[in-house]
Amino acid sequence: MNVSTIQSIYFVGAGGIGMSALIRYFLSKGKRVGGYDRTVSDLTEQLNREGAEIHYEDDVRLIPACCRLPEETLVVYTPAVPESHAELTWLRANGFEIVKRARVLGEITRHSRGLCIAGTHGKTTVSSMTAWLLKQSRVDCNAFLGGILKNGNSNLMLSADSDLTVIEADEFDRSFHWLTPYMAVVTATDPDHLDIYGTAEAYRESFEKFTSLIRPGGCLLMRKGIDLLPQLGQGVRLYTYSADEGGDFHAENVRIGNGEIVFDFVSLDIRIPDIRLGVPVRVNVENGVAAIALAWLNGATPEEIRAAMASFAGARRRFDFLLKRDDIVLIDDYAHHPAELKASILSVKELYAGRKVTGIFQPHLYTRTRDFAADFAESLSLLDELILLDIYPAREEPIAGVTSRIIFDKVALEKKILCSKEELPDVVRKGRFEVVLMAGAGDIDRLTESIKQILENTLPFPPSPAARHFKDLRGVACPMNFVHTKIQLSAMQSGEELEILLDDGQPINNVTRSVLSEGHQVLEQNPIDTYWKVIIKKG
Repeated sequence: MNVSTIQSIYFVGAGGIGMSALIRYFLSKGKRVGGYDRTVSDLTEQLNREGAEIHYEDDVRLIPACCRLPEETLVVYTPAVPESHAELTWLRANGFEIVKRARVLGEITRHSRGLCIAGTHGKTTVSSMTAWLLKQSRVDCNAFLGGILKNGNSNLMLSADSDLTVIEADEFDRSFHWLTPYMAVVTATDPDHLDIYGTAEAYRESFEKFTSLIRPGGCLLMRKGIDLLPQLGQGVRLYTYSADEGGDFHAENVRIGNGEIVFDFVSLDIRIPDIRLGVPVRVNVENGVAAIALAWLNGATPEEIRAAMASFAGARRRFDFLLKRDDIVLIDDYAHHPAELKASILSVKELYAGRKVTGIFQPHLYTRTRDFAADFAESLSLLDELILLDIYPAREEPIAGVTSRIIFDKVALEKKILCSKEELPDVVRKGRFEVVLMAGAGDIDRLTESIKQILENTLPFPPSPAARHFKDLRGVACPMNFVHTKIQLSAMQSGEELEILLDDGQPINNVTRSVLSEGHQVLEQNPIDTYWKVIIKKG
């Protein structure tokens, strides 16, 4: 495959976020681009306006004339497209060169210095942050992103001068093994895509192989504490990062208030004070540390970093605020794995402490639902109330006995509803909401506009009497867990409620006994896997 000599590129699965970045790249190089996707979307329509020829029926007759000559055309496909696809079958039978998206991305970036960000979750935000920091500095960069950066409304950045390329390194189908990183980040290795990997061990080993691909003279930046044994070649440095002290790069002096998050970035040889997050949620402290570390290692100055972090608007569908009023908030998030879903929910509850948080969640894939049903239920039990949609199948066929019900029945909430996409608008019209988090990797984003309109037209409600303060005390030993509880209660009014999370064993027994002895009420005390959720009413 020599992409420089190819005249036309035909994309099967053109609407995927990774495919669309390649389409934009080849259009920028003056190539003729056609493609198929099964669904019309804002993204595919935008690509057509930019010069691509994309259609939406699996019909060989619709392949553009410019993409019908095997000797001039490269066919790129995504693994999400089934092997039985009629166009793919015809293209194979007629001698076209057909390659996966990951191989093309690896080919067009192998001569640049790749900054490759991998991980079960967090990679889109870290990639987008890193690209924005470098783009706003004198260093500059190219970027192939897995989300639409709201600064610039694109998932592709090009530079005439920089040889740095920020790449979101996707582990699905082992795609990231086609890359040759100069520097790499691994954000998380929580098991996923077990339909591809089979076991959690094989999934982790795939990341370890990815680390072996880093070029001599480069480095690996991994989140402190993740399950990973790097296989680094000679001359490759290893760093860790964390949201708190402990990582080689970490945050200190984190300040949260008035809708802002500010922290100091600290490493072995520099401290950059007063970093203000443009998207102020707790999880972005950790993401920000990783992105700042990459930018700093590649020459961005503290002043450039501080200014760019404050102006970073985020990636679309990554903690994306669609509605932000005093009485109602709507957030759209791509979270589709139990760990990232948990992080998103806890971030929302911290940001909007004392307000009722409702989750609208669409599970993604039958296999993921089957493999992680209990973990999803545990994460969703952190909400105040849940609206659970049917599974989005994507590339998969149904599995007997696997529906959203297997999550729903395990969720430890009094207020929970199971409904279809078609029923959702009516459910929302009848509800009373304060903070709504819509999450999932399927087509739930196509519902956000209608839900936003319903919420916008809802008359403001007074604060819900069920709204609670929130404190996560897991990992806090006795007696400090009660000390933190007592401090929180002292700042509350009589009759207000506090939700706390406590470890099993002595912590739950100590805190509940102490709370009762001080004249407060324990309204609810429910086990969730290895910890407890306790709701206290101040006396």
